[in-house]
Amino acid sequence: MQLNDSNVGRSRTWLIALVCFLLQVMLSPHLGSSMGFGRINFALIFCAIYSLSVGGRSAVYYGFLSGLVFDFVSTGPIGLMSGLLTLAGFVLGREERNRFADGYVGVLSAFGVVAFLVSVTYNLAMVLLEDVSVLDLIMLRALPTFAFTFLAFLPFAFVRVRASAPGRGIGTSRGLNSSALSSGHYDISHIRNKP
Repeated sequence: MQLNDSNVGRSRTWLIALVCFLLQVMLSPHLGSSMGFGRINFALIFCAIYSLSVGGRSAVYYGFLSGLVFDFVSTGPIGLMSGLLTLAGFVLGREERNRFADGYVGVLSAFGVVAFLVSVTYNLAMVLLEDVSVLDLIMLRALPTFAFTFLAFLPFAFVRVRASAPGRGIGTSRGLNSSALSSGHYDISHIRNKP
């Protein structure tokens, strides 16, 4: 039996939000200036983590709020990233279930597509505000931003997939029993019901 403790879920959400906010404010601008023009988008990472683990209408709200925080701490126009992350929260959270329980492939592919589209769309919109060529914005900003954001998402995804793995619920142990169950040591298919 698996119990849903909403207080634990809320505290994890606020902890992840705080970590992503601090990384966005303190780390992202410095890494972006030292590694080129691309910057890690921790607001997108938080939006994706929440949307892929909870989903639903609240994913849209959290996407909007995280995008608004990104807009306030960046030099871009206010509302652009909040609109993009609202759409990202809707797309990633439309299944309303914990997609981290499915494993890495589905989570990383969904995040990869959305992160690429958000990075390219945001930087293409910035063409209207800056006198830079489209090719430079895509090659020097959009692609490095996507690559850095995707790499920064990997540790978060690793932790969430491990926490959502089957056998992590109440009543199971993480030691010998779960490893024995997964390796097939408790296979009783050879025993037949005798009358």
